[in-house]
Amino acid sequence: MRKLFVAAFAVFALALGAKAQTNLQMFYDLGRGYATTTFEGFYADNWGDTFFFLDHYYATANDREGTALIPPASSAINGSYFEIERNLNFWKDTKLADLSLHVEYDGATWGAGVACVGLNYFLHSSDFKNIFNVAVMYDYHIARGYASVPVKFTGVWGLQDLFGVEGLRFSGFIDVWGNDNTFVVDGNNKDTKLSILSEPQIWYNVGKFIGVDNLHLGGEVELSLNFAGNYGFMCNPCLGCKWIF
Repeated sequence: MRKLFVAAFAVFALALGAKAQTNLQMFYDLGRGYATTTFEGFYADNWGDTFFFLDHYYATANDREGTALIPPASSAINGSYFEIERNLNFWKDTKLADLSLHVEYDGATWGAGVACVGLNYFLHSSDFKNIFNVAVMYDYHIARGYASVPVKFTGVWGLQDLFGVEGLRFSGFIDVWGNDNTFVVDGNNKDTKLSILSEPQIWYNVGKFIGVDNLHLGGEVELSLNFAGNYGFMCNPCLGCKWIF
């Protein structure tokens, strides 16, 4: 529901000879009972590429009613999160063509943003159907400053025509980053230094059967550790559809 990250779009789009790709994803979280939309875009140019995504989380009936401690949601959108990322590559014709400088900014309606800078490296099969990307960054939280371990690692994969089935794609990412948090569990404080988020997705191009190649159906599973105010491990499956413009 968050990002497929720039690598999946960059390699896949370049493999198709495309300069840009934009898509809209719609999900229903089966575990938490709310809907999310994700709008993503990738744009390549002579100096590198730009990727962004914007998540909107929609209020449930309970959100709109509120509680004694939490006021009712003031709108249908109950929170938003975005990332904008830029890969800089001025050496595309050299042996280091797959290595890029990377900068990004992450922001949300519930807190100050995070700025990151580091390196991206692409790995791919000769036909570009299978890709893997590794990014290592220093990250800086605008409000809290550096964490004890101010490093963020991102791995991204994409497998096109999985098991030889044309139009079946398995993709996703894993983020691992330093994150100084204190959770209250059964009345006791639990200090953590690490957060993990992974969202494997599977999509099938069902639209090709009705002459609309833009339409894909599938979903994702959100796997997390010490993330979004939750201590420990969580697993949240989601059903979704995607429209590629």
